[in-house]
Amino acid sequence: MMNGQKKRGPRIEPFRHRVETDPKFFDKSWRKLHDAIREIYNHNASGLSFEELYRTAYNMVLHKFGPKLYEKLTENMKEHLEEMRTCVEAAQGGLFLEELERKWNDHNKALTMIRDILMYMDRTYIPTNKKTPVFDLGLELWRDTIVRSPMIQGRLLDTLLELIHRERTGEVINRCLMRTTTKMLMNLGSSVYQDDFERPFLEVSASFYSGESQQFIDCYSCGDYLRLAERRLNEESERVSQYMDVKTNEKITAVVVKEMLANHMQRLIHMENSGLVNMLIEDRYEDLTRMYTLFNHVPDGLTAIRSVMMSHIKDTGKSLVTDPERLKDPVDFVQRLLNEKDKYDNIINVSFNSDKSFLNALNSSFEHFINLNNRSPEFISLFVDDKLRKGVKEANEEDLETVLDKVMMLFRYLQEKDLFEKYYKQHLAKRLLSGKTASDDSERSMLVKLKTECGYQFTSKLEGMFTDLKTSQDTTQGFYASTSDLADYPQISVQILTTGSWPTQPCNTCNLPPEIVAVSEKFRSYYLGTHNGRRLTWQTNMGHADIKATFGNGSKHELNVSTYQMCVLMLFNSSDVLTYREIEQSTAIPAADLKRCLQSLALVKGKQVLRKEPMSRDIADDDSFCVNDKFTSKLFKVKIGTVVAQKETDPEKLETRQRVEEDRKPQIEAAIVRIMKSRRVLDHNSIMTEVTKQLQPRFLPNPVVIKKRIESLIEREFLERDKTDRKMYRYLA
Repeated sequence: MMNGQKKRGPRIEPFRHRVETDPKFFDKSWRKLHDAIREIYNHNASGLSFEELYRTAYNMVLHKFGPKLYEKLTENMKEHLEEMRTCVEAAQGGLFLEELERKWNDHNKALTMIRDILMYMDRTYIPTNKKTPVFDLGLELWRDTIVRSPMIQGRLLDTLLELIHRERTGEVINRCLMRTTTKMLMNLGSSVYQDDFERPFLEVSASFYSGESQQFIDCYSCGDYLRLAERRLNEESERVSQYMDVKTNEKITAVVVKEMLANHMQRLIHMENSGLVNMLIEDRYEDLTRMYTLFNHVPDGLTAIRSVMMSHIKDTGKSLVTDPERLKDPVDFVQRLLNEKDKYDNIINVSFNSDKSFLNALNSSFEHFINLNNRSPEFISLFVDDKLRKGVKEANEEDLETVLDKVMMLFRYLQEKDLFEKYYKQHLAKRLLSGKTASDDSERSMLVKLKTECGYQFTSKLEGMFTDLKTSQDTTQGFYASTSDLADYPQISVQILTTGSWPTQPCNTCNLPPEIVAVSEKFRSYYLGTHNGRRLTWQTNMGHADIKATFGNGSKHELNVSTYQMCVLMLFNSSDVLTYREIEQSTAIPAADLKRCLQSLALVKGKQVLRKEPMSRDIADDDSFCVNDKFTSKLFKVKIGTVVAQKETDPEKLETRQRVEEDRKPQIEAAIVRIMKSRRVLDHNSIMTEVTKQLQPRFLPNPVVIKKRIESLIEREFLERDKTDRKMYRYLA
């Protein structure tokens, strides 16, 4: 059974029988040790018998002379150290540290030998009586007798600090000697190193760097000053690694950072013509990296950089999205936004270590200024439209995919994503119906991106448009397969658009040429015969045609035109000259569309299949038109575009905005009902917050509109107000 007592280590027991000793035993023994220690300090230890000396010391302790031996040893070492001190004090100039190093090495060697001789006392007497071990005693005596003597202590510190100052100002010093000296201080104990060297060193360093920073901040640019600060930090770090305690590194770094950077942080960041804003404008990656790295050491340093960067991006972004000149070209407008985004993405990735807080600041800044312009959704859609029309011509599909990914970043910043959807649907419809889409894969890739970002509901109608085109192709093939007497009619390809999926607008059907009317009626009969309960309305404003033309000079061409242009050109089969008024009456094309149509046929250089009298850009009611007999083109197939405004006119813009506002009302009501159904009772402010949170992915609802929708739901008895608290609402099942 084990008892609870602690197991004791082995002990050396003294002899139990009485031993007669010589009365002068201690004096004789000590004399022998005294002489040996003198020889050791005089570098004559080779002739000594350490075994005999050890036995002498062993016997002295054994005969209870331990206290006296310890006392004599202390006095003896002190005498030797006082002699050494005299030599160190006498050393002049650069020889001072060398003499100190030499005496320190001598003392260390002597201590090692003395400790070996007195090993028995070290193991028995000293632990029992809680005395300082021999070697440590020697270090303490060195500290008190030499290092902290009035004549040496101050001189030693001044010498070390003077050498460091000289090294800072470009001189080469004896680093080996410095390392030995500081290591000596460390060996004497951390408090000695800190009190006798480190603390004064840090104070002097603070004063040095404070003065240097004041000197250079006035005459250096921000980039040059940061290079100086970086060099100084590296120098101090290297200095510590060479001849100081490793723990000093953190402390001296803090001193340099405070004096050279923290105290001048705002001035450096805002420095005119060279500060942070200038670095951002000029893409000075190296300087920005240096600023980020250095100010990372400064409390709130990165916060200050981030704040200035955000302000700069918001200001430049605001000037970009509100500049009337920039708004004239939507594609250029969005390209500039993408260029800005690329610029700051690169800066953050390269210079700011892909810091997430900086990326968040960038996103916040872009979201702020993009939504300052309420046409941003329209312009971004126009940019995508431009790329998906021309994308393959300008770049391969991988590059196009990269551009679309970047555009999606801008899309995420939009608060009115439903407005973008409205425009995107219009532009996609035009691309699909005119056959101008660059690549089906790219179109579908864009839909996948939108679906991933906003969910199925956002893209369901857009996907329906692709489905309609595939179905229309099958229907047209079925029409020609089942109808036999079509050889004498023009060939038609009909796109059947599901109402609701396409952004079709009610339009007056124009008067189609008789040849087209006949075959279109046959198609109507076929379609309605195979699909019960449906109606067909021709959208003549959205079609196009290929017609063969022979001109007076004998040249033959195939013209690719819009349905409206086809209607106009076919009139000239039976008339040589027609006025604008006559064309308008014959075709019933809306005036604005007809004028654009005639401008594209008569005024576009190289595509002038008609001649206009008089030749002017504007079209008046009595202007006359005739076929241009002299028309020539190097191409057999001539594509004639329509002169259209790329951007919406103000009335169209207002109409789109009103349609979007109307579409939002049921979405707001649905959100209110969903929230109230789950919560049953809720106060007014909470409803406002919850509705805004739910609808934010699509658009930012107007609080006034939310309030009106609540009133409407109360009128229709979906909700009721609490009878005691008018700000509380209850859900009525």
